[in-house]
Order: sequence, then C-alpha cells, then structure tokens
Amino acid sequence: MSYVPEPQRGRPRRLFVAGDSQAVSRPYSYLPMAGWTQALPLFLTDAVEVFNCARARASSKSFRERGRLQWILDQLEPGDYFLFGFGQIDVKPDPGLHTKPFSTFREQLTAYVHGARERQAHPVVLLPYERRRIDAHGNVARFLGDYPLAARRLAEDEHVPCIDLYGQSLQWWEELGPEASKPVFTYLRPGEPLLENVHDGDNVHLRAEGAIECARFVARSLAEQGVVPSHWVRDLDRSRFSYEELGWLDEETFKHRTASRVSGPVAAKESRA
Repeated sequence: MSYVPEPQRGRPRRLFVAGDSQAVSRPYSYLPMAGWTQALPLFLTDAVEVFNCARARASSKSFRERGRLQWILDQLEPGDYFLFGFGQIDVKPDPGLHTKPFSTFREQLTAYVHGARERQAHPVVLLPYERRRIDAHGNVARFLGDYPLAARRLAEDEHVPCIDLYGQSLQWWEELGPEASKPVFTYLRPGEPLLENVHDGDNVHLRAEGAIECARFVARSLAEQGVVPSHWVRDLDRSRFSYEELGWLDEETFKHRTASRVSGPVAAKESRA
C-alpha cells in the first residue's frame, strides 16, 4: 500500500472527475436520474473535496478537444487526484467522438495520465459500468466491447490505480437479473412524474439508488487500493440515504459549470454564448 500524505491543515485534498453522462451531476429537472460522482461525497469525509467535471455525451477525445481536460489540468496542484473514465461515447461512429480502443482511445487516456503526473497529481483510471442489456437467461451484453480492457492495460503499463466499476457492474446486473436490475436504472415508479429531460425505461443512466451503489464501490476501491487513506472514506455500510443528500443542482449552477469548466479557444466561445 502506498503512502499518501495528509492534506495541509485547513485544506482538503481535491478530487477531479472526468467522464460522460454516467458520472455527471444532474440538475433537479432530471430527477430521479443521478450520476455516480454526484453521490461520491456521501462516502468521503471533509478531507476530500470533489470537483465533478463530467459532461454528457463526452468521449475521451471530445472531452480533451473541447478544452475540458485542459481546464482540469490548469486547476491541478501537487497532491490532488484525477479520476477519469470513458468508453460509452467513444464507441459512437461520430468522427468528433469516436476512438479505437487500442490505438486512439489509449492515446487519449495517456494524455490524461501524463497531464496529471506533470502537475504532481495522482491519476486514477476508472472502468465505467456496463449498460443494462440482459437477455432472458440473465446474460449481460458487453456493449463497451474492448474499451474497458484497453483502459485496464493502459493503467497496468503506466502503473496507475484502476477502479473496475465495469467488472463489478457485470456481476451486479447478472445477479439481479432482467427485472430486479430495472430499479437501479431510470425506470419510473408509480406516481413519479415524467420530467422533460427523463426517459422512462432508460438502460444507460442510473436512478439515485444505482448512483449511490456505484459511488460506494468507487470509494471503497479507492481506500482498499491505498489510493486514499481509509479514514478519508466513511459510511460504506450505511444502507439508507435521502434524495435530498444527493446534491442535485439548480439550473443556473448546472449551466454555469457546463460553460465555465473549459480552457483554450473553446472557453472564449462558451463565454460569448
């Protein structure tokens, strides 16, 4: 287990997260949908401050090309953490989004690793959870293909910690089966309103309950692998959380964070929008 120095008195360590819509913090207009990073502070003490920079429809390539990676790198200070996971959008054929697992995807992620290390921060690779596609026999389809394997190999080659939410999700979805896995994802319950930005029967995005379990796994993995001291993690055995604790954003804050967390030429365009 590696030694992790304590943060300076009065200053928490900062954890920056990059990813796609699986991780993004949602505004109230998306209830009951939540990204897993939105729930991560539930399992971390005040020693850690989470900066969720994930954006919907972001691939490893577009996140970098649109100045979002550079914004994070501009903020990183020695001792900070940078957790990133992609693949859900990289698979799309759109040339502005698409990467190939063992070539361009790996090249993109390498820039995330090296960028963090150049700033004496700690990079951490995350393998995203798999979508809910389960046949009648309980078999989960591997929508993500070779992207998790490519990310894992990069982590091994670069000697970077790897959080395997992908493998854990396959185990979860197979254990739950076709019906019991629905409440983890955005399937509305009787009496819940269908809001404009939510689609009932969404097999990609999580309900708050699913986001909490994914965040619990990430926090536990960070502690078990010695990425962070175990006493920075809390409430791993807690079973009940209220929706109010999830930290849904108001629309103004959501839009501001989306527009402002970019660097370079794209930032200028965002500021004029």
